[in-house]
Amino acid sequence: MTYRTILPVAFLATFLFNACSHTEKKLPDPKVRTVNDDKADSLLLVYNPAKGDRWIADFVQNLHKKYGFNGNMLVAKDGKIIYEKAIGWADYLHRDSLKINSEFELASVTKTFTGVAVMQLVEQGKIKLTDDVKKFYPNFPYDGINVRMLLTHRSGMMNYVYFSDGVWKDKKKPMSNLDVMNLIAEYKPNRYAKPDTRFHYNNSNFMVLGAIIEKVTGKKYADYMMENVFKPAGMKHTHVYSTTVYPKIPVDVVGHDRTWKYSVVQNFLDGPVGDKGIYSTVHDLVLYDNALKTGRLLKKASLDSAYTGHNKAINGHFNYGYGWRIFEGDKGRKVVYHTGWWHGFRHIYVRDIDKNIVIVFLGNLTNGSLMHLDDLYKHLGVPVIRKGAYTGTGSMPGSDED
Repeated sequence: MTYRTILPVAFLATFLFNACSHTEKKLPDPKVRTVNDDKADSLLLVYNPAKGDRWIADFVQNLHKKYGFNGNMLVAKDGKIIYEKAIGWADYLHRDSLKINSEFELASVTKTFTGVAVMQLVEQGKIKLTDDVKKFYPNFPYDGINVRMLLTHRSGMMNYVYFSDGVWKDKKKPMSNLDVMNLIAEYKPNRYAKPDTRFHYNNSNFMVLGAIIEKVTGKKYADYMMENVFKPAGMKHTHVYSTTVYPKIPVDVVGHDRTWKYSVVQNFLDGPVGDKGIYSTVHDLVLYDNALKTGRLLKKASLDSAYTGHNKAINGHFNYGYGWRIFEGDKGRKVVYHTGWWHGFRHIYVRDIDKNIVIVFLGNLTNGSLMHLDDLYKHLGVPVIRKGAYTGTGSMPGSDED
């Protein structure tokens, strides 16, 4: 090859390289928000009460009067809110009314966020689903438990909520995730089952994942979630609150246990996070759904694996993925959701992926009102998210330890 031919080829190669590099630099980082993102998100939250779904309005009023639902709820379809309502008391003792932007302790709905954070770290190569817990916490007393088993509730671990109550001496002092990990290492409580032998829903799994997130990133769970999930999703009214940081959780909504006779006060068990500990609003959960659908938080391959059932389906329909409960219907029909039940709060968050429907019920009175949503699901054409609808037993997924 002569000098005359080498020069044009080199020039062309340099031009193409620079063009490609320039193109790559122009690709926006999905986690960096712009003014246009905020404008687009604001449109998702527009609601005109005069155009609200009257059937849902009557249904919610009946749910409140007949079954005692107290809380905030919202239904969105195809990117538009078709009904929303704040109904009842934020704090019965002080007769404070709920507002639509009131922040609720999400209880186990938090697990969906922890699953997202773990999958982000998997995408970055900082965690592998096959990593053993001992890789991060060498004094962890159980062999053969990896990240995937924690995500899918197949670790066989005991529930730290019950175990720690008997060994945490100063009940006025809140525990952190690290405190619980140290207690497990010291006392080596018996497991429920051998690793990866069965599905057993258990808060310990996601408490450990919260501890792993902190160990891998060198950040508090709250800081990681704010920087990598809440802010990118535009969730401006969502926070992680732990009693290790806040002696009194700075929200106005108080949890009430079954009746209005007494409220549930936060205690040392409100210190660990990852299995719970995120506080949010019905509007921010709409933005969360949108951020997941648009790839702002995770790649499609990661979401597909998170929405895949990794256990034997219950009644042929109900399963659990990576932090998500799943309804798997015919012809690939899929609904992902999570329930929550903790210290006076009880919720359900449903995302019908195929029909682009979001249903949110955040309650601060732990009665059985959310067991009576069947007619709403039918009205919307969403599968009935209750095992009793298929077996007649009346049990709700997650009602055991959610």
